[in-house]
Amino acid sequence: MTRTLLVAGTASHVGKSTVAAGLCRLLADRGVDVAPFKGQNMSNNARVVVRPDAEGEGGTDADPGGDGDPNANADGDRWGEIGVSQFVQARAARTTPTTDCNPVLLKPRGDGESQLVLQGEAHDHVPAGTYYEEYWTRAREAAAESYRRLAADNDVIIAEGAGSIGEINLHDRDLANVETADFADADILLLVDIERGGAFASLYGTIELVPDDLRDRIVGAVITKFRGDPSLLEPGIEEIESRTGVPILGVLPYDDPGLPEEDSVGLPGSEERGVVGDDDGVPADRRLRIAVPRLPRISNATDLEALAAAPGVSVVYLPVDEGGRDGDPAATDPLAGVDADAVVLPGTKNTVDDLLALRAAGYADALAAFDGPIVGLCGGYQLLGERITNAALEGTGEDDVVEGLGLLPVETRFEGKKRLEQTAVPVDGSASPLLSGADGPATGYEIHAGRTEAVGDVTRPLGDSSAARGHVLGTYLHGLFDNESVRAAFLDRVAESAGVDRPADGVGGRPPSDADGADTTPSDRAARLVAENVDLAALGEPFVE
Repeated sequence: MTRTLLVAGTASHVGKSTVAAGLCRLLADRGVDVAPFKGQNMSNNARVVVRPDAEGEGGTDADPGGDGDPNANADGDRWGEIGVSQFVQARAARTTPTTDCNPVLLKPRGDGESQLVLQGEAHDHVPAGTYYEEYWTRAREAAAESYRRLAADNDVIIAEGAGSIGEINLHDRDLANVETADFADADILLLVDIERGGAFASLYGTIELVPDDLRDRIVGAVITKFRGDPSLLEPGIEEIESRTGVPILGVLPYDDPGLPEEDSVGLPGSEERGVVGDDDGVPADRRLRIAVPRLPRISNATDLEALAAAPGVSVVYLPVDEGGRDGDPAATDPLAGVDADAVVLPGTKNTVDDLLALRAAGYADALAAFDGPIVGLCGGYQLLGERITNAALEGTGEDDVVEGLGLLPVETRFEGKKRLEQTAVPVDGSASPLLSGADGPATGYEIHAGRTEAVGDVTRPLGDSSAARGHVLGTYLHGLFDNESVRAAFLDRVAESAGVDRPADGVGGRPPSDADGADTTPSDRAARLVAENVDLAALGEPFVE
């Protein structure tokens, strides 16, 4: 019998993804066949993975077609997309991530709509009401089917819930929590974040509000993100255990193992300036400041994490005021006062509407006047072009053609079918001053609906998935800066342009990632965080070492 543990929460952002990844790594290192699962996720941070029926076909991540061509698909339907947390958890479990790990993914695009992705395949853009009325039964069937496949091949499933398991308005249609616990016959580990305050009240209220059959499944609770002396919590723990009968199995200290963020909740707010990566002790005169417009519909913001983790690099998220910046003349330039050494335009779930928002906020003129390095990633690449055609397919308006920022002589046409692919692209450092000295290939993934072609002279420093001219570079390759050679070359060029003597990459700052093959990775640190602070013996086999 497959054992399933559902890591649920009293709210969003309480540490579910971290605990799930830590449990996956702990069990995998003990020789247990374990896989992650999240029945329904809502996130614009996605990864490209194989479909379960394609697993085992010829090819590798770097050569998916298995025929010597790193850009060739063995099967046009080989790839699908899942949320980043389940991708990371599968890697933590030392297993191949597939679309079964996250069979239902909702990708918000604005105006109350989300794109529905079922078992890796993108479907319609649907409002929440339409999803529950027309698609929810189909989504539940997909989730149950994917769970059964995973359970057939694994001893343990670590399932991650979504949001709060105590949302009484959703208990009849809560796929990630209630339905998963039901069809997986799961035990439940309940997490509560003490940093946001009211932890004991949240825990008590959640336990009281869950359906009776789910309450009986709760095997324990864990308090997360605690700063201070855990002994101060003992009176509250004794009282909550007495009132609910649910044992508190651990108190996790506030710690960030370095796992990618699941969604934009972890980013600075969209209406104010926020800085990430400025706490590594590097003095101001040796720092680089990378400005990133905080697009209203930002996606795959994890592309920026490798930059923020590099020593001496601050990623400065800038607000994008969709209502315009009328009034104070000083506010008409959104880059004013930032002292930016470079600008990176991130991905977006809605390129057209975010392009209009950038124009309204004054970024078109500001970027045209900016003489430092500018990089556009995926949707950001599309924003940099001359125009977007067939735009009504992507945006919420009716215009067929929308003028781009005009910083690259390229044109994007939107198409109905997405391009999904893990890929490796050649790196030609001589084709762009921003990548001078870089070598390759660079690995990553593509996930986009538009097709971009040159309408003027460009170079191709990252193969056909890129275009560059002068100090501007655009590419469809997600994970670009996870490639050490590319990241180091780019930051060296930014530092050279800014006249800054930056610390060498690898000196402080960035912790190793799972992809680095280092002894201590984010998954290892998450596993240690759980092992050292949670009474796993109370969970029984196979959690007892």
